[in-house]
Amino acid sequence: MKSLASLLLGVLLAVGPGSARAAQPNVLMIPVDDLNHWVGYLGRNPRTRTPNLDRLAAQGVSFTRAYCAAPSCNPSRIALLSGLRPNTTGCYQNAQDWRPFIGEDKVLNKVLMDAGYNAFGTGKIYHGSYGDTAQWTEFKQEDHSVRMKRHPSAKDDGVGGIKFCPLENSDEDMVDFRSVSYGIEVLNRKHDKPFFLAVGLHKPHMPFSVPKKWFDLFPLESIELPPHRAGDLEDVPAAGKQMAKASGDHAAILASDRWKEAVQAYLATIAFCDAQVGRLLDALETSPCKDNTIVCLWSDHGWSLGEKEHWRKFALWEEPTRTVFIWKVPGLTPAGVASPRPVDFMSIYPTLCALTGVKRPAHVEGLDISPLLKNPMAPWETPALTTWLNGNHALRSEAWRYIRYADGTEELYNHETDPYEWTNAAGDPKFAGIKAGLAQYLPKDNAADLPSVRGGGEEGGAGKGKGKRKQKP
Repeated sequence: MKSLASLLLGVLLAVGPGSARAAQPNVLMIPVDDLNHWVGYLGRNPRTRTPNLDRLAAQGVSFTRAYCAAPSCNPSRIALLSGLRPNTTGCYQNAQDWRPFIGEDKVLNKVLMDAGYNAFGTGKIYHGSYGDTAQWTEFKQEDHSVRMKRHPSAKDDGVGGIKFCPLENSDEDMVDFRSVSYGIEVLNRKHDKPFFLAVGLHKPHMPFSVPKKWFDLFPLESIELPPHRAGDLEDVPAAGKQMAKASGDHAAILASDRWKEAVQAYLATIAFCDAQVGRLLDALETSPCKDNTIVCLWSDHGWSLGEKEHWRKFALWEEPTRTVFIWKVPGLTPAGVASPRPVDFMSIYPTLCALTGVKRPAHVEGLDISPLLKNPMAPWETPALTTWLNGNHALRSEAWRYIRYADGTEELYNHETDPYEWTNAAGDPKFAGIKAGLAQYLPKDNAADLPSVRGGGEEGGAGKGKGKRKQKP
């Protein structure tokens, strides 16, 4: 039987001239920072405006239950780009430099380069300076030369650590705009080798600050607060409460009476992000490589805006772990089909290997989801796995979320009857079989934390690790 990559190659050769090498599929990867599931095609927030994300979803396969490997930028990104889960590497937090412990020869862009691809990158791909590796054919450093100016209508820069305000700047002043411009330029080049192009977008990461025109799309009187209820943490174990209350953000937002303003700012920042995605899609659709380029769009994790009395990421519930995941694969993905199967982003590395015909490295831990790209309703038994700090894990099936903390305490939510995770059913004996079925997918080992690096963190999310330190996997 022919491999999936050879079948794709046949399709790509059929749509245009050129050698087999030239017809090997290109890859456009679009990582987004801190975008939760408030996008139009997922229907979670009725006020959001994401016509371009919706357009891409209409052209390919989207996943309605897609989850990060970790609800924090650095561990999420290095996990999916190295193929190694946080519990394998010990990279659980933002302030941990993974490079001394994970060989740079293992990362996705390097493996594709070794297989004959040119690798182009710009924007936020890896976290912070940890992305400044040499494993690129060409990497365009970001241009932060333009100073952001608060719009005169802004009251201030937000509430405590939750930063938001409209800007006086134009779209062209934003670093994401210039990153996309570089991506457009690469798409329009003449290429003699297949390429991997990663264009990372910072927004909607905090501060939720974009040109004021994006705020104007969401009048404050139209804003609805996310579903929430008072006392939601009463049935949550102490470990979960600590994650929710660690920053004190929710108390500060309630005291300020500016919850709706923060939601407005997040929606505005999502709309700006969506416009940048649209510029890339427009360029791809008019470029010479439009018929032989795989598109994979993902966000590193979700974001909470007061659900379960929690803000930011840094927790194991639905909002901080669920996000967008869209694939468009020429000749393979049907148009406009949403898969309900639960998947996590450890699938990205092995799936791209399968689609490009690149040999999957032995170290890669994730599952190849190309069968779901071909048939989004295909059977799928494995739940999505998310890890936050050492020994804390969440598993998500189509119907259930099961959380087990490092101290053995638990949460269990039935999403068919409790989509906002308001009732912790972990203590109900009738669900013991559900818990046992999910628990078999929990990691058996938890590597000790990597050393922290001074200045490498990001707005909270600290924790202590335990266990034996592993060397390079």
